[in-house]
Amino acid sequence: MPPFMLLFFISAATTAYLVYKNWSSNGSAGSNGASSSDSKEFKKFQRTYLFVYFCVMAGDWLQGPYVYALYSSYGFDQHDIAVLFVAGFGSSMIFGTFIGSLADRFGRKKSCLVYIATYVASCMTKHVNSYNVLMLGRLLGGVATSLLFSVFDSWMINEHNSRSFEGQWLSETFATAIFGNSCVAIAAGLVANFASELAPLQTLGGESTIESNSGSVMKGGFCAPFDVAVLVLLVGGAYIQSNWGENYGQASSNASAGETVKVLKQGFNSIITDPAILLCGAISSLFEGSMYTFVFMWTPALQPSAAEGETLPFGLIFATFMVCCMAGSSLFTIIVKTVPIEEISKYTFIVAGFSLLVPVVTSSYSLIMLGFLVFEGCVGMYFPAMGTLKSKIVPESQRSTIYDLSV
Repeated sequence: MPPFMLLFFISAATTAYLVYKNWSSNGSAGSNGASSSDSKEFKKFQRTYLFVYFCVMAGDWLQGPYVYALYSSYGFDQHDIAVLFVAGFGSSMIFGTFIGSLADRFGRKKSCLVYIATYVASCMTKHVNSYNVLMLGRLLGGVATSLLFSVFDSWMINEHNSRSFEGQWLSETFATAIFGNSCVAIAAGLVANFASELAPLQTLGGESTIESNSGSVMKGGFCAPFDVAVLVLLVGGAYIQSNWGENYGQASSNASAGETVKVLKQGFNSIITDPAILLCGAISSLFEGSMYTFVFMWTPALQPSAAEGETLPFGLIFATFMVCCMAGSSLFTIIVKTVPIEEISKYTFIVAGFSLLVPVVTSSYSLIMLGFLVFEGCVGMYFPAMGTLKSKIVPESQRSTIYDLSV
């Protein structure tokens, strides 16, 4: 079995060194010619965005470790659970094709608040031991996911540009967001684990025989992390309402159904007529497709390394992955100051591809684990790099629409 604890400490030490180098470099670089007042204004804006971003990502991470476990505890078999997951992915795919255009037309701040409301409703369905109610929750979760990965970035990029901040500062925001998101993911896993152990899963009346209580409203146990997620999401929503201004992808917020269809057509046309947008979308889809495949496959790939009757420390492994993701985002922030983003992205994809070849060419679990850690480092570099590339390539007037249609 690979020495997971040793790998965790080595990864943490490497990340700490990269963070120190990054902070030292930032301190010596100064404002890069920008006035101190501009820099202070940018930092204030950055904090306003990142607080919300970390809240909404925490709401997502808190749910992740316990979705399958909760469905299983309700007595559903693997096939039933698979259908629920596919429904969520399908909902995200279908609604994502037009949610972005609606956000561009009706307002991105409003769309962020819709995300909060939708995901809170999805979390609340987890309390009901009913397949149909849980299916509704998965559909709502798919809608929320489409909003999460389009409207928040679109709002931030629009605000960044409209306030005339330095273009290179956008990369800093993306890298900080990814680095902080890794910290949030680790903390959310620990909080979710703690919350799930505070009380057993039972009905509101205190009965703990789950299978015989189909249709009952449940509390405690695996439901608790979803309750914590609701709290965090509501905090983020309140902050959005109080501190964010509205912005649009189009000049007017008055949109008819016909205008929305027109915006969708314009988005499709922009994708197929602009090779840069088309290739950016294809690259993003391919990389993130491999990432989601990795999410499904890393557990069975490493499980055979455990001794008979022994369970792998999945929490520690997950934490190590997140630490490597943090290392990647820190490394990106250092390299981007001297290397073009296009070059960084190219070599990130090459290294990521070779790292996922490791389990194909070897049965050494230590090497497989090492390959997985390298891949997670590439993930940490990918998101700020791709976020910056998309901000340059995708036209502002159609940003949310094209994000959902192509990436």
